[in-house]
Amino acid sequence: MITSADLKSLLSVPQQIVITTHHKPDGDAMGSSLGLYAYLIQKGHHVSVIAPTDYPEFLHWMPNNSEVIIYTEAEEQSVKLVNEAAIIFCLDFNALGRINNLGEHVREASAVKVMIDHHLDPEDFDDYRHWNINACASAQLVYDFIMNVMEEPQLVNKDVATCLYTGIMTDSGSFRFPSATAEVYRIAADLIDAGAEHWRIHQLVYDNVSETRIKFLGYCLSHKLEILRDFNTAIISVNKQELEQFKIETGDTEGIVNYALSVNGIKLAAFIIERTDKVKLSLRSTGDFPANEICKKYFNGGGHRNAAGGSSDQSLEQTVAAFKSILPEYKALLFV
Repeated sequence: MITSADLKSLLSVPQQIVITTHHKPDGDAMGSSLGLYAYLIQKGHHVSVIAPTDYPEFLHWMPNNSEVIIYTEAEEQSVKLVNEAAIIFCLDFNALGRINNLGEHVREASAVKVMIDHHLDPEDFDDYRHWNINACASAQLVYDFIMNVMEEPQLVNKDVATCLYTGIMTDSGSFRFPSATAEVYRIAADLIDAGAEHWRIHQLVYDNVSETRIKFLGYCLSHKLEILRDFNTAIISVNKQELEQFKIETGDTEGIVNYALSVNGIKLAAFIIERTDKVKLSLRSTGDFPANEICKKYFNGGGHRNAAGGSSDQSLEQTVAAFKSILPEYKALLFV
């Protein structure tokens, strides 16, 4: 491991830098990545942002989005950049399996690897770690990195602020999750002072959806929502044929699980979706219910206490049945 002084010294002169984030990046992944990009280019570094896969259209408006390289669409270029990098920043993930095939290239690269993340149980692949599981978003930690590690608050310009505000807003559930502490609100205020137009960011992320997504959401709520009152749990499950019927694209399913959680009395919500290779689960919970424990223990995943994800190699029907079979174990917690 290297020290913060070592990293500051390394970043004091222009370097070849790669920033990467997790598979199917969300608002925090892209917000933290593009926020860090906007900071580093001010220092004269040569920076490339590489996303392992595509990501939702509603995030494409962010500053410098046109600079993002999609690994699955430019594999040779991506590997070359990773191999030539002096520093690789790994944002919003803490295990190289989260970036798919790109992970082994990062592991083998000679670059200094910097992890900035807020998830549990980090893998030891990094040389420098800026990590805090109590942070509401990796974007919050990028802000802290700029302010308190690099000590360069003057470089939090409008582009940096816009991207980091996006990451914090999306990963805190628009500031409604318990992780949105007073400190997070103070950071948000600082980012607004630096130029983040909070009202516009919210509109571009949440009020900028396709007709297809609206119709699919209506279908999920009217036909696929299952309420299990004996366990204060709601489930929405969707198969491949339904995804094809509505021509679902990356990002169209994001946030649907939150509608299930919003039903009166529900403490745990699951969105279970049949993808090409696996069945994916997205869990949300309220209070102290450990959604991450279920994902880690039963579905090869993890995450945060109130927001977690996992996967299953079984069929959709078998996965839903397996999820339901787990609920009696947690019944007491579901009625606290």
